[in-house]
Amino acid sequence: MKRLLTFGSALLMAGNALALSLSDLSQQDTAQALKEALTQGARVAVTELGQPGGFSDNPDVRIELPGKLGSAARTLKMMGMGSQITALENSMNQAAEAAAPQAETILVNAISSMSLTDAKDILTGGNDSATRYLERSSRDQIRALFMPVVKQATDQVGVAQQYNAFAGQAASFGVVEPNATNVETYVTEQALDGLFEMIAQQEATIRDDPAAAASSLVQKVFGAL
Repeated sequence: MKRLLTFGSALLMAGNALALSLSDLSQQDTAQALKEALTQGARVAVTELGQPGGFSDNPDVRIELPGKLGSAARTLKMMGMGSQITALENSMNQAAEAAAPQAETILVNAISSMSLTDAKDILTGGNDSATRYLERSSRDQIRALFMPVVKQATDQVGVAQQYNAFAGQAASFGVVEPNATNVETYVTEQALDGLFEMIAQQEATIRDDPAAAASSLVQKVFGAL
């Protein structure tokens, strides 16, 4: 929580500094402080998702079977008939947890490449403007890293053959979307959605309640203004 509030304070102070500063140098310093705050927030999201239970224990990002298969699976589990389904879903979530740490470097690079214009747009944008910037800048690259990690994880526990046969048959009846018939593709996209959902949740909370004192770095930057 302390890390999130520090990130929030940086966002608030960066916004004020950009609004009041007339010099390019001050704006550049402010943008740099924002980059460091965003980096911290992205690392929090990656760390939370990359630990055991990061996906499976979080109802907001937990990966379940897609479409009508998911609805049927939930019914079977409530009837006490879903042990195989639960095992399959747990394995998919564990694959996403294994992949999550791969995102950190790409997110940090996307943040470091942020221009002053990008920073202004983020600070004056909506509650998820930083998240949308990161998603536009990095989703394709993160996908390329996630896919082989997910494939390796699902292959090791035999998930791929079980899921692909199950979903492939279901797709022929229109029960799931065609892009969800391959387990590594489905889990990878769900893992990406979960990553940016976590970042968006942090950003919205931070913008609503940037209550804590800023970090020493941000204090140093804005103390000169």
